Amino acid sequence: MRKLNVWAMMLIAVFAFASCGQNPNGKKKQIAEHVIYIGLDGWGSYSVEKADMPNVKALMAEGCYTLEKRAVLPSSSGVNWASMFMGSCPELHGYTTWDSSQHEIPERVILKNNIFPTMFQLLRDAQPEAEIGCLYEWSGIKYVVDTLSTNYHAQTPKGKEYTDELCKMSVQYIKEKKPVLGAFIFDNPDHVGHADGHDTPAYYANLTELDSYVGEIVQATKDAGIYENCIFIVTSDHGGINRGHGGKTLEEINTPFIIAGKGIKKGGEFQESMMQFDCAPTVLHIFGLEGPQVWTGRAMTQVFE
Repeated sequence: MRKLNVWAMMLIAVFAFASCGQNPNGKKKQIAEHVIYIGLDGWGSYSVEKADMPNVKALMAEGCYTLEKRAVLPSSSGVNWASMFMGSCPELHGYTTWDSSQHEIPERVILKNNIFPTMFQLLRDAQPEAEIGCLYEWSGIKYVVDTLSTNYHAQTPKGKEYTDELCKMSVQYIKEKKPVLGAFIFDNPDHVGHADGHDTPAYYANLTELDSYVGEIVQATKDAGIYENCIFIVTSDHGGINRGHGGKTLEEINTPFIIAGKGIKKGGEFQESMMQFDCAPTVLHIFGLEGPQVWTGRAMTQVFE
């Protein structure tokens, strides 16, 4: 009888462990209700230590980060934003160049909307009523987002003339719509990197300006009343050397990934390997979701409490 009781207790423990972190229906629990995803195009990890970015560094101190998230090759924009949003490598999603407006290789899988599955599409399927938006400066972003899965997507009409325009649009959108998933993709410091050079005084001055926009976006979530139930991600598509990018140097392929907010450990720098295509599975994990079989990315589960 004692042996039976021991076995019964062991079985109960196994089932309790298996169900840990899950709802009664078997689905994973949602960690936060809102994700704010901020992208800084052309922001190389080499610059973080030297940059005057108090708002970004506050998020680093409050959460987890790596400065060794690697870009896919070529280390340029279109292919890397696609990999971030599509949770997979270029050989599968088919976007292979800096200015990809459509796949150059046929997608391995299309689930809907005539595009390889994105994190926006999968969240839309799981939460049909969710407010999902993407605002950006570079027109190329709209080709890799799956805009049919968003409620709102918009490019800044005069972003090159008014560098704070995207910030203002983002703040207004957050306050008015309280997005479940809001992606805000700045086209700098990439432009400054091309014009003045990476790792130059102008480049660092621009990072300080962008940091102020990060602070305004965080404040907007407080004003909107969603801050306490929000996770912030700040990241980049690639770095650069001299006035270019696309190559194989660490200055070009190492990019920051910073995550902070509800349910995120105050863990500081993590050492596990991370690639661009790990971003989308990490976002879906926040919502208790998993990517499709075709995705090659892994959720960075070690950053969660």
